[in-house]
Amino acid sequence: MITLDNISKIFYTSDVQTHALDSVNLTIDRGEFVSIMGPSGCGKSTMLNIMGLLDEPTSGSLTIDGVNSAGMTDKQLAALRNRKLGFIFQSFHLIPALNVMDNVTLPMLYRPRSLSGAELRKRAEEVLAKVDLAHRMKHFPTQLSGGQCQRVAIARALMGAPEVILADEPTGNLDSKMGAEIMAILKHLNAEGTTIVMVTHDEKIAEQTGRIVRMEDGKIIPDIYKVSRVSPAEALHNE
Repeated sequence: MITLDNISKIFYTSDVQTHALDSVNLTIDRGEFVSIMGPSGCGKSTMLNIMGLLDEPTSGSLTIDGVNSAGMTDKQLAALRNRKLGFIFQSFHLIPALNVMDNVTLPMLYRPRSLSGAELRKRAEEVLAKVDLAHRMKHFPTQLSGGQCQRVAIARALMGAPEVILADEPTGNLDSKMGAEIMAILKHLNAEGTTIVMVTHDEKIAEQTGRIVRMEDGKIIPDIYKVSRVSPAEALHNE
């Protein structure tokens, strides 16, 4: 589903070059749930941003579902990102002036219009039901808990039916109970076939995914790929 081929990323200032990623090679298969771990500043979020077409590598190539992003225009990148990817951020990034329904439907405004207003509302109700927030659609972010805000962010990511969800510390601002609820939602989505790549600092959270990729100093540490004995989908079935 995602292939990083010899990806490097260098950030330049007037007198300093920072090598955020150094010749990274990684393949994410369709339907995987992969967590990325490593100390702060090791390149985890930079790699996630490149996977999400939010940043471009200095060198190397990125392929998403067979499409090489090299040489694509900003408009083409935006179309690919909107069609294939959904994003979940640690800080939620909800718009305070919009209620839950409007926050969730907002990404669809940047797609070619294919749904009527009634169809858009129905789709929003469906994704909010997936995260158990259909009863909160008229509430505003300030009226919700942190866990509820993150669930709204997940529903927003699902609006476009993405094949891949990229999550950057989705449980980082939540207590353990709320974090467990968010992980349960993500595992259900993965069991339904969604590919998920998640950055986390929490070993217990990472251990619930199908594979752990560890990073250090802009590189993937070799031979420390950890594969769970059961996949997230199998774990849910066993529950």
